[in-house]
Amino acid sequence: MTMGLAAEAELGVEDFRTLAAILRKEARIALSPAKQTLVRSRLGRRLRHHGLEDFGAYVRLVKEDAGERAAMVTALTTNHTHFFRERHHFDHFTAEVRPALQAAAERRDVRIWSAGCSSGEEVYSLAMCLAGPDRRSGQWLLNRDVRLLATDISAPMVAAAQAARYTLETVAPVPDDYAAAWLERDDQGASVAPLLGERVHARVLNLFGSWPMTRCFDVIFCRNVMIYFDEPAKRELELRLVQQLQPGGHLYIGHSERLGGDAEAQMESIGHTIYRKPGVLP
Repeated sequence: MTMGLAAEAELGVEDFRTLAAILRKEARIALSPAKQTLVRSRLGRRLRHHGLEDFGAYVRLVKEDAGERAAMVTALTTNHTHFFRERHHFDHFTAEVRPALQAAAERRDVRIWSAGCSSGEEVYSLAMCLAGPDRRSGQWLLNRDVRLLATDISAPMVAAAQAARYTLETVAPVPDDYAAAWLERDDQGASVAPLLGERVHARVLNLFGSWPMTRCFDVIFCRNVMIYFDEPAKRELELRLVQQLQPGGHLYIGHSERLGGDAEAQMESIGHTIYRKPGVLP
């Protein structure tokens, strides 16, 4: 078989439906028929990787091999992100939430979760805002138990987040003061300063699997993730996120997303795609 054969393989309707059903079962991601061409393109690489000539053979492999199912989920997951994306969230976090978290850190641990973190730009944007615009302002973190959890279903994305290493083009959106304080540049790129990097813990997590976290979070960012799920899955995830928040905690979601159902009833809308759980931070 030549490398070109897999590239020319056609994805029939039935194979597409089977793969879409497996993806929904594994990750609750809903694929419409309009995504058939995209699936063919992305999974064509997996066919070439395994030396398979057609999608029928690939479907059989995915059904039998848990590792390949995970690879398929990674291939079909969209990982679009950048530093300080949807800037109004970070402005609100800095002005309204950071002072409360600093006060809370005087008496207890502080926990923040970036759910669906992709390659980590979101969680490090949060870490920079939490620390402040210069090295001196960030010293309060040294003697405090403050941690940021970054999770994603894609193992390669989690590895990228843990590495905290980015191209110069990728870090271009970082505001100048934060960049000067918290990025260490060289000719090949930029690394996040250890004071912040050491407080970020990146882990693989399926949002519809079991959650190992035993503590509630003060802040959860879950942005532009729920758009990939059907309505029942969205409502289920939203409610779990709300239940994982401290009283007085904040939830930030994507620009085109809205809470609904029981989750909406338990939260206060305090800004564009910003929600607060009633109560006072412990």
